[in-house]
Amino acid sequence: MSKIIQLSEAASLAIHAMVLIGKSEHIINVTQIAEQTASSKNHLSKVMQRLVKDNYVKSTRGPAGGFILNKKPVEISLLDIYQSIEGPITESDCPMGRNVCPFDKCLTGGIINKLSNEFKQYLQAQTLKDYL
Repeated sequence: MSKIIQLSEAASLAIHAMVLIGKSEHIINVTQIAEQTASSKNHLSKVMQRLVKDNYVKSTRGPAGGFILNKKPVEISLLDIYQSIEGPITESDCPMGRNVCPFDKCLTGGIINKLSNEFKQYLQAQTLKDYL
């Protein structure tokens, strides 16, 4: 069955990992996060590298290593996390990304753009703190 809006596995992992890191009272590592999210350690490691690069988490190497938040939970929106992984959400009137349409009005009635905007606004309004 197809879905109109779908969150990528990487974006979903990033959001879930950030909540787990925020909830943890101590440093948490990739193995622990992978177990709690039932995900691949390798895929999760790549996601976490991106979050480290964008300064949302700090990482420590070694046997006692792992991740901690680099910002206050209230300063991190779900949109920040999503866009760290997926890039900016683009706004376009045409679901096909075209400037010229052969029809007088959009066959989708602009619903794709409306849903994208609502999704973006929802993610922006939610902070990590809301889930801790």
